Amino acid sequence: MENADVERAWVRVPGAAARWLDEFDPGQPSGYEPPRRPDAAWILHAMYAWREGLVTTTHDDLHRSVAAVWPPERSEGAGDVLADLEEIAIDTGTDLGRTGHPGSGWRRLRWRELARGFGEPVVPDGRRPGNRCLRQAHPAGSWSAAIRPPAEGCLDRESWHRLIGLLLRHSPSGDGTRCLAYYCPLVTNDWDEDTVLVGRLGDAGALYDHPDMASCPSNLWAEDRSWIVYCDWDLWGTKVVGPTSLVETLLADPELECVRLPWTS
Repeated sequence: MENADVERAWVRVPGAAARWLDEFDPGQPSGYEPPRRPDAAWILHAMYAWREGLVTTTHDDLHRSVAAVWPPERSEGAGDVLADLEEIAIDTGTDLGRTGHPGSGWRRLRWRELARGFGEPVVPDGRRPGNRCLRQAHPAGSWSAAIRPPAEGCLDRESWHRLIGLLLRHSPSGDGTRCLAYYCPLVTNDWDEDTVLVGRLGDAGALYDHPDMASCPSNLWAEDRSWIVYCDWDLWGTKVVGPTSLVETLLADPELECVRLPWTS
């Protein structure tokens, strides 16, 4: 679907359409987390490993090596403040926003595989999927350069399209299911008015590449509220809330990696 078609298929409506989500998770600028209704699962954002094996060189090592050869240009007036920030900042290797399979030479690396290798839980008790997970894989903050870690703030492209396909199978109206999509102000940079779009579930795959957004929706839900998707701008996982039949389908799907985290519901 071309950009113009996406904008025709998904029409902006008043931000009040998302106000009901504020009842669950008030005042959140990074997306609304709904409670279990009646069940919930988290889709873990995909990560990838270089097929030739891991290396000890980190993303931060590469960043500093490049910066030593080609120092970044600094605007006048930036002074020593930006220079100091650049010196102490760590390039973790984690992307923010849309991502997808990195291409030839990379394989899908499951969270469970990495967690099993380090003898730690996939997601520690009491935590949500985020930068406090799999700590032994990035103990100093930066991942091995041979790993593309999970992205923050947005489900990866392949998982988004797979999710939409499963939602279609669990929505009685199929393609014609009327849905709403909310984008948090950290995505839109609009702090005055909530950004909410309305369209059909059959067109929801194209939302991933909406030309005005850098991310998939922060929340997507069926108009009848039978299921809700939540993607926080600060997390590495996307929560899906709905009937147990949908959640069990997600957990069993071979293309997705999903977990139940009861303490988040």
